Amino acid sequence: MHLSTRQIDAFLALASQRNFTRAAAQCHLSQPAFSALVRSLEDALGLRLCDRSTRHVALTPEGENFLAAARRIRTEVDAALAGVRDAVTLQRGRVAIALLPSLAAGWLPGVLARYSVMHPGIELDIADVLSEPCIERVASGAADFALAAIRADTPELRAEPFCTDGFHLVCRADHPLAHQGVQPRPGRPRRRGAALTPADLAAWPFVHLARHSSVRQYLEAAFHPQPMRTLMEVEQLATVMGMVRAGLGISVVPTLALFHFDQPGLVTRPLELPGLTRQIYLVRRRDRGLSPAAQALHALVMQHRPGV
Repeated sequence: MHLSTRQIDAFLALASQRNFTRAAAQCHLSQPAFSALVRSLEDALGLRLCDRSTRHVALTPEGENFLAAARRIRTEVDAALAGVRDAVTLQRGRVAIALLPSLAAGWLPGVLARYSVMHPGIELDIADVLSEPCIERVASGAADFALAAIRADTPELRAEPFCTDGFHLVCRADHPLAHQGVQPRPGRPRRRGAALTPADLAAWPFVHLARHSSVRQYLEAAFHPQPMRTLMEVEQLATVMGMVRAGLGISVVPTLALFHFDQPGLVTRPLELPGLTRQIYLVRRRDRGLSPAAQALHALVMQHRPGV
């Protein structure tokens, strides 16, 4: 059985007007074309929907029963069309992205504030997770795109460079590394001297992020073969900050996460070690275009990349 909205609209007009001439005019059709449309609906349903007379049309019992269904169908079609129009015009919709916690906490809120002002009707689904879960969410369709430290170029996924991220030492202001190699000048701020080396840092206890984090993996690769004195491993950068501020150890964190360490009594120093630069990629599916809402966020994200 194949029903069209033109057939439904014709029947609803006839049920309202109870006259073929007026109903045809309401549908902007000639009376013969309108009558043919109603007959085609009856043929498709295998039911007689109305009793015809010269001056008046009465619905059959089957027509009265179908009237409620026809109204419901028209309402659902209207709602579906309105939803599509709203999505295209960014009045309604939903965007899901996954990204590293350091980006989600520090850089993303400002971007989303702009997006929400531009498109207040769009629902946002944000997953602040590590790189592998980011990629998994895109692969499964749970996220429209992701920002991760893994170049996930596969037959299903494509990755494009998004931004680079450096690393900083964080320690207490009274720690020897806070000013090691920094040369004081009378009446002026301290001047930077020799860069810190892995050997300089490895002599002190480390508060590390967990081994499955991209930060830890970059750090171990840059320090190899120099071993590090691991005091503890934690999952969250805020925990790293608390432990370092308490004087339990030092740490190395991404530049994009430095806002966590803007605390009284803490010092951050950039590290220039070979290989200690993290590349962030924007990952999305190859076989699926972005919705208008996701495309708008994608454009804003690219426009306001960190460092741009």
